[in-house]
Amino acid sequence: MTEILWHGRGGQGAFTAAKLLGIAYVSGKDGKYALAFPSFGPERRGAPVRAFTKLNDAPIGDRSEISKADYSIFLDDTLFSEDAFSELKADGKIIINSKRTFESDRVIALDGDSIAKDILHMPITNTIMLGAFAAVSGSVSIEEVEKAIRAGMPEKLQEKNIAAVTAAEEALR
Repeated sequence: MTEILWHGRGGQGAFTAAKLLGIAYVSGKDGKYALAFPSFGPERRGAPVRAFTKLNDAPIGDRSEISKADYSIFLDDTLFSEDAFSELKADGKIIINSKRTFESDRVIALDGDSIAKDILHMPITNTIMLGAFAAVSGSVSIEEVEKAIRAGMPEKLQEKNIAAVTAAEEALR
């Protein structure tokens, strides 16, 4: 099973990204299963939020939070600390929206804020980081993410978000 932990703040769309990843993983494929769910304290904009996605080729019975992830994705680099490495499996990777550079080869940084500003004209990076995950992991294709966006987002948001996903993938290529 591939386990993905999403870190964001209320209003940034971490749970939306977790759900879209699940949709992308199962879309048009038999024998694929996904589970996505949020975890948050007080429901207010800006409060730290965690969301989880589990992907597997067998039905997923374990509905508990992820304690050790294959991928930990940060929509906001202010939530990142060295403690993030303790929530990764031995070969796990961190994908982070940041302009910073990192010494570790386990950390993949992408300036998602700039992509969001240029394409979405809003500081929301959830689909951008979903595109980064697709580019890094190989678990889903950009085409599958596009289908998920078309299935799971309002029509007025689809084209810009598909463009943002594509830009993220190109930036990491």
